Amino acid sequence: MSIKLDHHHRVTAQKLFTHPLCHNIQWHDVCSLLGRFGEVYETHRGNWAVNVDGETYSFGSTRTRDLTEDQVVKVRHFLRSLGVTEDLLKAA
Repeated sequence: MSIKLDHHHRVTAQKLFTHPLCHNIQWHDVCSLLGRFGEVYETHRGNWAVNVDGETYSFGSTRTRDLTEDQVVKVRHFLRSLGVTEDLLKAA
């Protein structure tokens, strides 16, 4: 999969991979980033999910504006499974 991220998406991805963990990453920005890889939608239970190549990945409740630590880790693992890494973001 060829990964092309615009500046806004790259900044969001860099926040997701920041150490120590960044605590002010907004769902709006993450959903925009995830939309580059598949269809993003809110489930009937209020969770954000993304459908990529027929597989659905859920990231938990969206009751708050910002992601929780657990959600950041889940999104980070999801991005790594698609080939998005810290090194790729630094090279861009």
